[in-house]
Amino acid sequence: MGEEKIRVLVAKPGLDGHDRGAKVIARALRDDGMEVIYTGLRQTPEMIAEAALQEDVDAVGLSILSGAHMALVPRILELIRANGQDNVALFVGGIIPDDDVPKLLEMGVAGVHGPGSSTLKIAEDIRRVVRQAA
Repeated sequence: MGEEKIRVLVAKPGLDGHDRGAKVIARALRDDGMEVIYTGLRQTPEMIAEAALQEDVDAVGLSILSGAHMALVPRILELIRANGQDNVALFVGGIIPDDDVPKLLEMGVAGVHGPGSSTLKIAEDIRRVVRQAA
């Protein structure tokens, strides 16, 4: 039997209405052989955590352009952990100031990828983190 596909939930939390980047990432991860679930726009942290639980994902990728990452990410991490999904890796992409990257990583975010990040590098990071968690 072959290796099980990595399942990734791609989500757009908050009021941000721009999802082109999230769709590009979702497509690139699918092309890389991952199973991708895209939640669509304007998801609440509760909706994202519930989808991660229901879809039994290995990783969650958040696309945040609104600047609300320091409020949304801790809440989503809290909810995912409350669901007993400590093994689910959380990745954040979008417009994230350099000063906030170390803070997000300290919170437990597995990776932060800004505009212009290589989709191949993002897929490699997800694979590496998911394999380490297995």
